[in-house]
Amino acid sequence: MSTYEATHRASIETPEEFWAKAADGIDWEKRWYKVLDNPEPNIYRWFSGGRLNTCYNALDRHVERGRGDQAAVIYDSAVTGTKRTVSYAQLLDDVSRFAGVLASAGAGKGDRIIIYMPMIPEAIVAVLACARIGAVHSVVFGGFAAAELATRIDDAQPTLIVSASCGIEPSRIVEYKPLLDEAIELASHKPRHCVIFQRPQVEAGMTKGRDLDWQDAMATATAHDCVTVEATDPLYLLYTSGTTGQPKGIVRDNGGHAVALHWSMKSIYGVDPGEVYWAASDIGWVVGHSYIIYGPLLHGNTTVLFEGKPVGTPDAGAFWRVASEHKVATMFTAPTAFRAIKQQDPDGKLIGDYDLSAMRALFLAGERCDPDTLHWAEDRLGIPVIDHWWQTETGWAIAANCLGLELLPVKAGSVGPAAPGWDVRTLDAAGEDVAPGDVGAIACKLPLPPGTLPGLWNAREKFIEKYLTTFPGYYETGDAGFIDEDGYVNVMSRTDDVINVAGHRLSTGAIEEVLAGHPDVAECAVIGVGDAMKGQLPLGFLVLKAGVDRSPDDIIAETVRMVREQVGPVAVFKQAAVVARLPKTRSGKILRGTMRQIADAEEYKVPATIEDASVLDEIGGALKAIGYAN
Repeated sequence: MSTYEATHRASIETPEEFWAKAADGIDWEKRWYKVLDNPEPNIYRWFSGGRLNTCYNALDRHVERGRGDQAAVIYDSAVTGTKRTVSYAQLLDDVSRFAGVLASAGAGKGDRIIIYMPMIPEAIVAVLACARIGAVHSVVFGGFAAAELATRIDDAQPTLIVSASCGIEPSRIVEYKPLLDEAIELASHKPRHCVIFQRPQVEAGMTKGRDLDWQDAMATATAHDCVTVEATDPLYLLYTSGTTGQPKGIVRDNGGHAVALHWSMKSIYGVDPGEVYWAASDIGWVVGHSYIIYGPLLHGNTTVLFEGKPVGTPDAGAFWRVASEHKVATMFTAPTAFRAIKQQDPDGKLIGDYDLSAMRALFLAGERCDPDTLHWAEDRLGIPVIDHWWQTETGWAIAANCLGLELLPVKAGSVGPAAPGWDVRTLDAAGEDVAPGDVGAIACKLPLPPGTLPGLWNAREKFIEKYLTTFPGYYETGDAGFIDEDGYVNVMSRTDDVINVAGHRLSTGAIEEVLAGHPDVAECAVIGVGDAMKGQLPLGFLVLKAGVDRSPDDIIAETVRMVREQVGPVAVFKQAAVVARLPKTRSGKILRGTMRQIADAEEYKVPATIEDASVLDEIGGALKAIGYAN
């Protein structure tokens, strides 16, 4: 039996023993009385009775044990041209003093604090300071629209909001304070204070009596000690991207979260304390919470905080520069970032300008990684490229090739086998297991492992209805795919993206995989559009590689033939549009649902998380040119 198989079996057969052992990696003020509690049907809690502080585990204990001089955070801002290294001792000092600022402004244990900041070290300071005083932080992506921020203010009802004067994009400065002021005006709930970090690019106007200047407050702050909380107390709320109407706040606890993330750093990502780990994401997303902030710091790693883009800051070599300069051992980013790099630098010539000898592995997650992109990265980097799968709700990987246990064969198109702690199944509509290789709804048998969501903020019934009702005894992921004969999970699409063509259920992901294999295609998306005869038909969108000057009609004809040959005539794939770019959220997810609404001439709301709304007009124009969106 392989190391992975033995570890996974132990995690499923004796989960309490398995996770109790993993919990030895965390410092507890008080041990738990029960590793796994089941207070009501399908509701589970980890480490009940245990008491700890997450900030202590991320900072204090490392300084106490001699890591004070080690780099905790490397801040690399491509958009401002600045770099700064913050040691564990420096970060502890900053966090302790800012915790004092929060406490003196009226925040305490259990209070909610919204953090609305760009990718700067002060954002990490704010997050950890909340954890230090036992407050519940809710990070909202910097620059989020005022109306969407207002809904989160009303749902979380924060005592304080921490923000900055601006964020910086490659081509513009985004002033945050006017958006924040408008959001507070729109919201019914009013925070007691706002703490504003003034960046040199913009000085924000301050509201007298409400707004506090970060720099002034820190100058006179008194350091605050850690406040012990229950393992089952909430650490943070994170609202899922793309929400409309009433937001959905994912709750993360303290104990299980710390145990799972600490365990994952070595077991999944294969890094040792002291090594440099880089998650090229944003703190507004779950990846930023788990693997820019908490995971690396809980484990004693150095984390990279990058303020920039994979292309355009200044070119498609930005990631390679950062990895080379800071000697990154393991990197984690989204497939969409690599598709952007591949589109701009198809041959990967810029990679040769940098020394990447320190980098041992690249992990991808966030969007399905097509085999062509995975092979492109493998061939040019010469290291394991590992696609893995998880969700905002889960907080860490559901399925992964666990590098720290043993590197299993990489299967392009698959996210690997179930990670330890996860019993992953593919089910039919009746909740029965489907055969290996058959597409079904992907669900995870309860109990879920530590670190996953114990519920939604103030929405118990909504939590049960959305995640626990369709398949009793399982967590419903909302994703569709199959598990092969070797136990490897293949996530093909969201359940909603399985289209019905004349009674045949087809995954749009399977068609996208074929399109991505065309040598001229850098990126693609497939949606199902309404058809009077067949119910739905697949429609493709193709983004071509830089420098391709062939006829788009010829390329489309070739992709049609490829789908017919590789998926079969049953797909009825006959039409595609060549576009300059695809509409995406800021986290890199392609907005397939919105594209489908445009194609079917339905009313749609511009998603709050969209990176650039103008691309929707471009998509509409392309669709009209081929007879849709009328």
